[in-house]
Amino acid sequence: MYCPFCSAEDTKVIDSRLVAEGGQVRRRRECLSCQERFTTYELAELLMPRVIKSDDNREPFDEGKLRSGLLRALEKRPVGMEQIEEAISHIKHDLRATGEREVSSRMIGEQVMGQLRGLDEVAYVRFASVYRSFQDLSEFRAELDRLEQNLPEQEKG
Repeated sequence: MYCPFCSAEDTKVIDSRLVAEGGQVRRRRECLSCQERFTTYELAELLMPRVIKSDDNREPFDEGKLRSGLLRALEKRPVGMEQIEEAISHIKHDLRATGEREVSSRMIGEQVMGQLRGLDEVAYVRFASVYRSFQDLSEFRAELDRLEQNLPEQEKG
């Protein structure tokens, strides 16, 4: 790392500590040329993949869009903000874990439906009806039947 005082290339680390709940490393460094000391912070750069839309356009991942879609589906439902933020974190983690530079918007939609299914069935059906563009009541009913078949026995009655 270059010295911010004299621009020398040689610096040495004299102390390292975890900060920000382990999300960053704080390093005290000393320049070998001018002996000035300075602090650097290191953190992992976790890039989100770009999103390939259905029309093949590509755009940066937008957490705001993800959040607004979840909030719209969960409007007036008994789900706390902590659960919503946890769902967003889970979706983002799964997208990063693919290791892909680009993912389809369809994959993100499926991730959202998976999270909503676990949070609130009504919100899941709301989102699915828009996302899958149900054309008539029979498609809507078929999705409800699929949802009901996947419920544990104690929740059915």
